[in-house]
Amino acid sequence: MTRLHDISSPSGDRHPVILVHGIDDTAAVFRRMAPYLTSQGWQVHHPNLTPSNGDVGLDVLATQLADYAQQVIPPGQPFDLVGFSMGGIISRYFVQRLGGLERVRRFVTISSPHCGTWTAYLRPNVGASQMAIKSPFLCDLNRDVDCLEQLNFTSIWTPLDLMILPARSSCLGVGREVVLNVPAHAWMLSDPRSLRAIAQALSEPLRSVASSVESVST
Repeated sequence: MTRLHDISSPSGDRHPVILVHGIDDTAAVFRRMAPYLTSQGWQVHHPNLTPSNGDVGLDVLATQLADYAQQVIPPGQPFDLVGFSMGGIISRYFVQRLGGLERVRRFVTISSPHCGTWTAYLRPNVGASQMAIKSPFLCDLNRDVDCLEQLNFTSIWTPLDLMILPARSSCLGVGREVVLNVPAHAWMLSDPRSLRAIAQALSEPLRSVASSVESVST
């Protein structure tokens, strides 16, 4: 069994972290990630956004996320954000449209369809349609994606993803990119390589501009 080693933050800080689940998920999907980050010194929060099946728009779920952050994070306290799959797009709407940019310092997306996914067409509801290739929702978010350069943004994804098609849709073209050869979409939440990469992203010293690309394969 692969062992997970402690990650020491170069800057010595640990902001509170909010984990945002994906479609058809609940906070229970973080049953391995949340304890791991907690053991590393982070204060971890993970809301249940409802309904998570796409029957409401991602903008509606982003409003739930904003309300949750206001409840659990003290006013004026910066925090970090990790979004898995659809949760990464919800988080982007929160950051880019609901004022999250003012408080979020590190933002990590895991296998999120930033440029859309063909699998979205398999579910004819509003939330799924917003994640379709070239959807107006994603095109609007991608118009001013450069605003994410104001914080530590990291996109973690796997080229073996069969849920995000094409898999490279999880690459946004800004910030830092980490590519892991994890063999399944859901395993990105439990694979030791993925957990280490998330902890590393949350440990980085804050920077004003991020532009490096890191590829990791095993």
